[in-house]
Amino acid sequence: MRCSAQGRVPPSPLQQYTQLRPIQPEDQAQLWDWLHVALWDPPPAGPRPRHVLRHPEIRIYAEAWGRPGDLGQVLVVNGRASGACWARLLPLGVGLASVDARTPQLGIGLDPSARGCGHGRRLLRAVLNLAREANMPAVALTVHPQNPAIALYADCGFVDRGERRGYRLMVASLSEHR
Repeated sequence: MRCSAQGRVPPSPLQQYTQLRPIQPEDQAQLWDWLHVALWDPPPAGPRPRHVLRHPEIRIYAEAWGRPGDLGQVLVVNGRASGACWARLLPLGVGLASVDARTPQLGIGLDPSARGCGHGRRLLRAVLNLAREANMPAVALTVHPQNPAIALYADCGFVDRGERRGYRLMVASLSEHR
């Protein structure tokens, strides 16, 4: 059975085996795929062309994975990598979700077959915990104002901090989020 946001009941644990594991440099090709998924635009727009991943302002989120400060988890469903959530420290002023030099910027992307099952919540909470363990003060992201994932982000402790070039800046304080 496939999970979806269209109201299907998620499979029982007997039908689906899931685990989380750290993102490794060997996951680089798939990380590009998940970054592409994370660049969400509202319907009726389809996915952006893949060549946008070559733009410097996009590449910064996934290029050369495994740098100091990179945190991330891969979702594995029935032995297949099916999504990831990651956070990367970038210099102050670099990246749309830049807050300060100690707050990483987060991305999350799930394969369509893995959506609607709670996997995004599980991934997001795991990366927030990793950031907390690394003594990071907060995690930031930007999200299209029509993206239904805003509810998930709010439920996981992200607070809307205003508009950034047409997107909502959301920040989760790790000292407050438990």
